[in-house]
Amino acid sequence: MFSTKRTIVAALVSITLIGCGEATSKTETTPAAPTAQDAQEFLINAQNDISKMQVPAAHAEWSYATNINFDTAAVSAYFNEVLSTKVAVLAKEAAKFNDVEVDEDTRRQLNLLKNGLTMPPPSDPAKAEQLAKIGSELSAMYGSGQYCMEDGTCKSLVEMSSEMATIRDADTLLEYWKGWREVSVPMKPLYEQQVNLANEGAAELGFQNVSELWRGKYDMPADDFPKELDRLWGQVAPFYESLHCHVRAKLGEHYGEELVPQDQPIPAHLLGNMWAQTWGNVYDIVKPEQEMSVPDVTSSLVAQGYDEIKMVKQAESFFSSLGFAPLPDTFWERSMFQKPEGRDAQCHASAWDLDDKDDLRIKMCIQKTGEEFNVIHHELGHNYYQRAYKDQPLLYRGSANDGFHEAIGDTIALSITPKYLKEIGLIDEIPDASNDIGMLMQVALDKIAFIPFGLMVDQWRWKVMAGEVSPEQYNTLWWELREKYQGVKAPIDRPADAFDPGAKYHVPANVPYTRYFLAHILQFQFHKALCDIAGDEGPLNRCSIYNSEEAGTALNAMLEMGVSEPWQKALETLTGSPEMDASTIADYFAPLKTWLDEQNATRQCGW
Repeated sequence: MFSTKRTIVAALVSITLIGCGEATSKTETTPAAPTAQDAQEFLINAQNDISKMQVPAAHAEWSYATNINFDTAAVSAYFNEVLSTKVAVLAKEAAKFNDVEVDEDTRRQLNLLKNGLTMPPPSDPAKAEQLAKIGSELSAMYGSGQYCMEDGTCKSLVEMSSEMATIRDADTLLEYWKGWREVSVPMKPLYEQQVNLANEGAAELGFQNVSELWRGKYDMPADDFPKELDRLWGQVAPFYESLHCHVRAKLGEHYGEELVPQDQPIPAHLLGNMWAQTWGNVYDIVKPEQEMSVPDVTSSLVAQGYDEIKMVKQAESFFSSLGFAPLPDTFWERSMFQKPEGRDAQCHASAWDLDDKDDLRIKMCIQKTGEEFNVIHHELGHNYYQRAYKDQPLLYRGSANDGFHEAIGDTIALSITPKYLKEIGLIDEIPDASNDIGMLMQVALDKIAFIPFGLMVDQWRWKVMAGEVSPEQYNTLWWELREKYQGVKAPIDRPADAFDPGAKYHVPANVPYTRYFLAHILQFQFHKALCDIAGDEGPLNRCSIYNSEEAGTALNAMLEMGVSEPWQKALETLTGSPEMDASTIADYFAPLKTWLDEQNATRQCGW
């Protein structure tokens, strides 16, 4: 269910924050001290340079993502090198104005430019080229990866993930789990080189390392940001621990407590997902025993003849019901809805804006399931956000913080309730409230189970990038964090050269992951605010904002701001509060928490 959203920002740095032309600068023998006017002129020139390059760069990245081969890889690597090098030049130019007194708007744009890189290249051209090449190689390793069994049969990640969602044979699950992690082993030395090179680039920008750069993008001091994450996790942890306790007990009943000890973390291969990041696929094992009527969206989609296009059209209609304009014709002509035949492509779902105007697209290998139906709504949320802020100055065309972008589509998906499904004809009747425990369990297995995973991925990267662990400790740290936050363990001892983090797309692709943690907090906060605006007075988990133009107007007011203001102000625009608050999660899942506590009354919880 979870996916990476690739606005152009996430493609390599932020193509909306990247330029190819040199910024103008003084060339006098004795340079005059920079002035506020110099800073403003610099920003104008920098954004002009960016505008000239972002479209061809975006097309090169799209071509590679949808057709992985030698030529598209070469072009992608070239643009990675050119663009990341140029944005580093611009970032260093921006740093020259650190001590110049400028207005608030100018300072914000300068800071955005300085923090625009994800993996900053060193100024040495050879090292910059090497960094770009490594990025392309890592991406190619992941995108073309497959597991070949002893009989010669090879399976892609999509095929194995699909089977792991439904099969219940522990040996087969373990084979697939181990097999996919063979793909990432060769990534480890490349990843180590990449971190070292990027840290050189970060140092040239004035950061201690890439970790500080990443943590400094959230309108607060870099060292304060992890404390904010800990505060939010503390609000969620009690509910997660209750869910974990119940799921472990039911898995123990199904597979036997020898395989699932009741005082230890859960073996990662048994949770229905290649990374144990979401647990919705084991719903049949952990669901309440009493008879309940839970809508089977997958069966309804099949029965009503939904194909990939019809699924996307229906998601578009949700946004139309909120008052948003339809997607452009080019969206339907240029998007990738299915895996192309005869070539490798990145099937990981993502949303794109190739020209910062109207060339919106999604890239997916859509399967006709209820889970994918939700993912499509999520992806379109990115596209509508991209279009909402298109009239902002170039440097402000982005998410208030990166968690906002991830949260918008998920907020819409929270409205895919039985009320919505009945209105669009996918179910005939809305189950009564006695069925809510089952539906809340389904949501919790995907969203609440994900939250600690969303937190720990960058916890790992921040330590790696800061040099707190050696390459020999990469994998050990990965599993220490997974056990600490998730209560999930590797099903077998991992070899010394393993690089299990690389088996997760976002690590070799260098996509920051804290955005997903934040999104899972913000979406419930957004949902409550929008339901209040829509005038829905029922339980929060049964609310759908479908057909509420009032909610759509309020949502769009926040989206249009882009990143022109601190995220705290954008949040306050919609919710009335500048502070992220995970307590809404407790409100949303209150009936399920009561039920879980009853089930766990005689169990040993914790790990």
